[in-house]
Amino acid sequence: MTHPARAAVFGTGSWGTAFGTVLADAGCEVTLWGRRAELAEAVNTTRTNPDYLPGIELPEGVRATTDPAEALDGADFTVLAVPSQTLRANLAAWAPLLPPDTLLVSLMKGVELGTAKRMSEVIEEVAGVPAERVAVVTGPNLAREIAQRRPAAAVVACRDESAAQRLQSHCHTPYFRPYTNTDVVGCELGGAVKNVIGLAVGIADGMGLGDNAKGSLITRGLAETTRLGLAMGADPLTFSGLAGLGDLVATCSSPLSRNHTFGTNLGKGMTLQETIAVTRQTAEGVKSCESVLDLARRHGVDMPITETVVGIVHDGKPPAVALKELMGRSAKPERR
Repeated sequence: MTHPARAAVFGTGSWGTAFGTVLADAGCEVTLWGRRAELAEAVNTTRTNPDYLPGIELPEGVRATTDPAEALDGADFTVLAVPSQTLRANLAAWAPLLPPDTLLVSLMKGVELGTAKRMSEVIEEVAGVPAERVAVVTGPNLAREIAQRRPAAAVVACRDESAAQRLQSHCHTPYFRPYTNTDVVGCELGGAVKNVIGLAVGIADGMGLGDNAKGSLITRGLAETTRLGLAMGADPLTFSGLAGLGDLVATCSSPLSRNHTFGTNLGKGMTLQETIAVTRQTAEGVKSCESVLDLARRHGVDMPITETVVGIVHDGKPPAVALKELMGRSAKPERR
């Protein structure tokens, strides 16, 4: 490439903007695409994203537009950072504009409702590209901390290791350390299921259940994630890495986590509608808990914590009743 690498980032939320900042700090020319003209204008004139990352200055290499064709012009990387359940419809509109060799990069941590497809599968299907053209960035990556350039590590996963290495070199900065992995299935499952476990831990925190409960939920949550991963052909080691344990710990222990905060409000006794009303950004686990449970059932995998979260969030089960049921399950060996 004679010019600096170019990246189009679709989604001007906190994580899309933060990862755009990483790419720019690593030397890329970055164009953020957003639906709202006033937000694009704010990025271009004030060098900030006032709605999602107020008070954080964006690098010179980042600009914004509402025109998808302009964003995609010459893009070596096309980064998708929209809410999971809106990906299919959005990408269908953008697909005809994609440059022929662009690497499609998913920042999304969800599973599609109805199809139970991972985000990379939706991208392959809608954009009509092979798996080798789709990468996933995941890990303990709370957006605000990264935008503040506080140290973090991540995983860049792609079936094509050379493609993963190419993206790795273009998002490696003094504060952001990416590792490569070819286990896309495991990396995506780690990111999607941790949102559900994050809700469970938030609910427990809201109920005041203490740190033993939190440690138990994190550990057993990782166990059910790994069970599902094994059934889907993932490498079990992925779940003890950044995409598994790393992301799970960050989500379950930080007030910056949307899913944890959402769960905390439910645990304190707020209704689902009340909690949605005070939540400005998408808490992916709220919808994905249903699709994760669907995926588990399709593969014959027992995921009791995920089932409990679906019961509380979607079936209106009181958290205290759900807890009693979870704790009252029949005793069994730990490794089964």
